[in-house]
Amino acid sequence: MSNQLSDLLHAWLNARHDTQWVLGTVYRTEGPAYRKAGAMMLVNGLGQQFGLLSGGCLESDIVRHARRVMLSGEPLTLVYDGSDEDDLSFRLGIGCGGKVYIMLQPLSDDNDLDLPAVAAALGKRQPGVYYQEIGGSRARFQAGEAPPLQCSRIEDGWLVTPILPEPHLLVVGGGIDARPLVGIAKTLGWLVTLADPRPANARAEHFPGADRILRNLDGLGGYAVEQCVDSAVLMAHSIDLDAQGLRHLHHSGLKHIALLGPRHRFHQVLERAGLRENELGCPVSGPAGLRIGGQLPESIALSILAECHAVLHRQAEGARLLAVAQ
Repeated sequence: MSNQLSDLLHAWLNARHDTQWVLGTVYRTEGPAYRKAGAMMLVNGLGQQFGLLSGGCLESDIVRHARRVMLSGEPLTLVYDGSDEDDLSFRLGIGCGGKVYIMLQPLSDDNDLDLPAVAAALGKRQPGVYYQEIGGSRARFQAGEAPPLQCSRIEDGWLVTPILPEPHLLVVGGGIDARPLVGIAKTLGWLVTLADPRPANARAEHFPGADRILRNLDGLGGYAVEQCVDSAVLMAHSIDLDAQGLRHLHHSGLKHIALLGPRHRFHQVLERAGLRENELGCPVSGPAGLRIGGQLPESIALSILAECHAVLHRQAEGARLLAVAQ
């Protein structure tokens, strides 16, 4: 499983009554830290952990403290200081050197911290905001429009965290080079739809990670809207199919479309689609991907997904790299 919140909650929901559980959350950081405020992790009475609150160096100690919370039924806050020679995190050799503040909250039948509501919203691909009382046992989730904040913050003793569903990627074209693309996207925990009308392509046995395979491109625009598709990759190796995909998708609310092939092919696809570049309803990268080097399908897939990731997460460094790649 991935470290996406929806996967963590799925694991908890499937075994919530079988053993005790604790929710761990980073609520503050100072200086460099592997995970930032809002990062979550679930620990159960069997010693299993789902998710990460550090690079893996603090987790065993966090699990130890989680057992204390299970026994006491009371929340607990922890501080790991990577710059203090007397602190456990320093002695463990953590390289980040920052300070991480973590709260552990017990989960029970009487107090589920409103996590079922979070899971339900993510299942419907709805955003929201999650509120956790720092040092306390209260939490609530408010579903609704995309939260105005991009990262967690503290307000009047509460940690306020934006909750967003994992990205939904639509891949048009199910050839051999699409296999590593779908595989890496699923490793990231993304939802992946594969679309290809050709019977010899997009075979289910070659794409076991694909969440859905579509055989008709005519309804792609409506599907993208209904299923909240975030980004699409057009890699059918067919001018007609890529043009059809672009024509259906560019005005469907996507944040990004990547088109495989050199720049002159981008203009060929535009012409076949009957579109001009200034008419496109979302950013379209052609050629797709960042210039990271490599010629193998795996390297190309990594390049394309790195670009998608940068665009979807609105990172300044990603925007700079995109400018270079264009």
